Amino acid sequence: MKKLVLFLTIMFMTMSYGQEIKQIPQINVNGEGKVKVAPDQVCISATVETKGNNAKDVKKQNDEKMDAVLKFIKKMNIPTADFKTKQVALNPIYDYEKKKTTYNAAQTVEIVLKDLAKYDELMEGLVGQGINRLDNVSFESSKLAQYQSEARKLAIKDAKAKAEDYVSVLGQKVGKAYTISDNSQVYHPQPMYAAMRMKESADTAGAANETLAIGEIEILANVTVSFILD
Repeated sequence: MKKLVLFLTIMFMTMSYGQEIKQIPQINVNGEGKVKVAPDQVCISATVETKGNNAKDVKKQNDEKMDAVLKFIKKMNIPTADFKTKQVALNPIYDYEKKKTTYNAAQTVEIVLKDLAKYDELMEGLVGQGINRLDNVSFESSKLAQYQSEARKLAIKDAKAKAEDYVSVLGQKVGKAYTISDNSQVYHPQPMYAAMRMKESADTAGAANETLAIGEIEILANVTVSFILD
């Protein structure tokens, strides 16, 4: 029985090596799709930071400032679902040269503002109520998933068009897609808020100055497609 199994195994291996490996004619191309849209909302991450010698006093001062900030946000009629406390910290800081411990308290609030016309008013009010650190400003689209889908479709069309250009001189045709790899990344522009507006002197504070240009969000899709050649 063992001899029979060994014989069949050797026969199978011999037949396998004897067969020619059929290569599928293919072409590999990259495709890119691009969609530009104006942002319709902005995500702001801002922090109240307080330093001092007494932990209890530092925390109290920081809490009072953040309370004023949250009340201002509510006064701006921003829905409660669109802002939240992101981080709270109270840390001792030891100075080895002075041999003294100080304390740093910080609270971060994240706000999604869906009415961009209120941007300047919100930013000035946050600073006025105690925000002293602006961590991040990201302009976004509420329809990002829709635009990503559009960009992917454009990328596939671009890949097929390139493949057709390459093989047209060979007298061949582009067939079905064999493999598709998505290499897409989403880029969100983060324009900086003009800090000078926060520090304007009293005689110019009332001037109607533009403080930022939000531009456009560029949504890119990048794919690699292998097409079978007919």
